[in-house]
Amino acid sequence: MTEEERQPIDEEIGIGKVDVEQAKVFQDEAVRIVKAGEERGVILRIIGALAFHQHCPQFGYFQEKLNRVYTDIDFAGYGKQSKPIRDLFAAIGYDEDVEINSFHAEGGRLVFNHPQTHLHIDVFMDRLDFCHPIPWKGRLEVDEFTIPLAELMLEKMQIVKINEKDIIDAIMLLREHPVATDDDDHINSRRIAELCAGEWGLWRTTTMNLEKTRDYLPHLDLTEEDRSVVTNRIDELLTAMNDYHKGTRWKLRARVGDKVKWYKEID
Repeated sequence: MTEEERQPIDEEIGIGKVDVEQAKVFQDEAVRIVKAGEERGVILRIIGALAFHQHCPQFGYFQEKLNRVYTDIDFAGYGKQSKPIRDLFAAIGYDEDVEINSFHAEGGRLVFNHPQTHLHIDVFMDRLDFCHPIPWKGRLEVDEFTIPLAELMLEKMQIVKINEKDIIDAIMLLREHPVATDDDDHINSRRIAELCAGEWGLWRTTTMNLEKTRDYLPHLDLTEEDRSVVTNRIDELLTAMNDYHKGTRWKLRARVGDKVKWYKEID
């Protein structure tokens, strides 16, 4: 990995002075929407920074300490529930962005805005598809409020041009949760390894970003214990990913390596 690859992108979005009261507005609204969906039989799960906070009751303070701010609320949903999702947000006071939603109809994304609170909502159906696709079909029922921890980690690790806010979220999750081979409040290394064994590009980006996260630890105001625990858990994930069986297609692509772009560009 080059020195340039080791450094996160210096980006201001999502980093700033934390307004505790405003942060709580985002946190409470995200949970309210999930519960409102449950009442209507609509499955929505939180993704993004708010999901990391939801899952880190002990170390959630990392976000405030490290100046991690919320800018919107993101959800995962199922494409088959597109119409019920639209009806849900209309019922709880949100306006649908019809123009954007029509444009992204085939891409599985819906956008809503609240006219009074000005909160912005993105709902991604069936997968997150930026630099690499992270599917969650059949996985949203694993957790009560968020996508599973494995998918949360990959949500950040699939970003080729990863930035500080993403690294902060990943570190917080790694500090809070042990690595294991199940979803029982663990970061499921088997699920991560399985998805990365299915696509060499995702493996390449995820290993690169896990190493970036480990290398960035000394730059953050954390204790030695924090750094040690996170480092060990990163090493566990890397070992699981490297040891998992890879097919012929994966191995052939690995031979080509970085000579051919392995990810999708995101504007």
